[in-house]
Amino acid sequence: MLPLADDYSVTQRIPRANWIRRCLLAYFCATLGDNLLSKVAKNVDITYILRMETVRLSGADRGFFAALAEVAFRNPFSAERAQLIKRLAPDAELGDLTKDREALARVVMPRIETLLRAGAKAVEGLSTADRALIEPALLYVCYHRHVPAIDALIERQAATGGGAPSVVPFANELIGDLVQCAFAEEVAVRYLALFYQLRRAFYFIHRSLVGDCESMRRLRQALWNNVFTHDMRGYNATLWSRMEDFSTLLLGETGTGKGAAAAAIGRSAFIPYVPNERRFAANFADTFISINLSQFPEQLIESELFGHRKGSFTGAIENHEGVFGRCSPHGALFLDEIGEVSVPVQIKLLQVLQERSFTPLGGHDKRRFSGRVIAATNRRLSELRSDGGFRDDFYYRLCTDVIEVPTLRERLAESPAELNELVGQLVTRIADNDDAALAANVLDSLQQSVPRGYSWPGNVRELEQAVRRVLLAGRYQVEPVPAIGDEETALAEAMRAGTLTADELLGGYCALLHRRLGTYAEVAKRTELDARTVRKYVESAKLK
Repeated sequence: MLPLADDYSVTQRIPRANWIRRCLLAYFCATLGDNLLSKVAKNVDITYILRMETVRLSGADRGFFAALAEVAFRNPFSAERAQLIKRLAPDAELGDLTKDREALARVVMPRIETLLRAGAKAVEGLSTADRALIEPALLYVCYHRHVPAIDALIERQAATGGGAPSVVPFANELIGDLVQCAFAEEVAVRYLALFYQLRRAFYFIHRSLVGDCESMRRLRQALWNNVFTHDMRGYNATLWSRMEDFSTLLLGETGTGKGAAAAAIGRSAFIPYVPNERRFAANFADTFISINLSQFPEQLIESELFGHRKGSFTGAIENHEGVFGRCSPHGALFLDEIGEVSVPVQIKLLQVLQERSFTPLGGHDKRRFSGRVIAATNRRLSELRSDGGFRDDFYYRLCTDVIEVPTLRERLAESPAELNELVGQLVTRIADNDDAALAANVLDSLQQSVPRGYSWPGNVRELEQAVRRVLLAGRYQVEPVPAIGDEETALAEAMRAGTLTADELLGGYCALLHRRLGTYAEVAKRTELDARTVRKYVESAKLK
């Protein structure tokens, strides 16, 4: 009896005459022995049949690969993924999966070795359902095989900074591996770009936002979802080219690390690979642009955002490219201190976000904006929307995703050991040296000089300056925060003594009102000053 395929869909890929011929060859080779097999093989490719018959997915295989797909498409910072891995390989020596990212790949590899040796024809010979099950495993193994090379490229590009994208020396090999697994070449090229994106996202989210406490784990999980959505299958199918429509609002106190969170998103966008140039379409070091809106006076903000043409206003002696014009289609624009912009600027920003176009001041040509927008504010969300200075329609255009960055006091309350890790990271970055002894000395000095339970009002930014001061002076002296009554008394005494400059007087008064009224907008109404000017005076008063 002739051997027949288990699934007739396999035969649909082969002309009927060839199918019958191959079945006959398989029958003859099986019955007449190796001598005939070797003679026939010289003229006819019979390996396809042998592979087709030897590569089968058992019920256990199907269960394993279905579970693996859940792992492969799961957020790597989610607690559920670690649990799925343990159920997937309960008897394997996986070790610490946070440090050994290739551990699971070593478990998967033996399950698909036969298929990988057989090549593309064997994969094509599987049923449609089985091929759908096996493809995530093939991608998973190929991805992990090339992770070291991808990471080296990212490290090299991060070290050199902006400029032309680097040549990708391993690209042809990676694409070839995927083609050998029966992926079409254009699909393999896109998966190369996706692999590159995955490693960049992990690099920036994992390395830039350290800490093992629960609030930091949730933050990293939220940032990953912001880049790839909560459903990576849906992202891979359609949304990878549509992420410009998803804006983000970051909330958190000053110094918590909103800028680092924004940069992790902005540098992790999908960047296509250009095969004929052997490069990616952009350098990720150039794809993230940041602007602090509170540092510009009202009359210059529009120019910084949208640019201007020569002669468009007094002092415009040459053309100027704004941040919207400089932003890469493969990157993001970070608008820091968005809560301080005036209503007229909010309206213009809203129009840009809705229409995806803008016009430089003094110009007439509309320009396309294709990047993502990430905004941040240190004001509470309730405060932001209740004082009347922030339009609801503008808020709803920004709040596709709202992510809160935890304070340092929250992190230390959850895990006191967080301080050790942060100090170690800061010492390494500041000293450009991974010196464990130096980090231990800095930590010991901080623990001796900082009162127990200190709230770190300046958050991670204050901690960084504390580390610098210890490295410089050997000690960090916490400055006591005076009571409100003491500050009012000190201000009144300085006024009576006539020792204040005009700026010091206004700064002290604005700071006093800010403590009472709670928002810069309310102080601005009371003093008839611009909100950004109020903020400048309040912050200068804090530094005295």
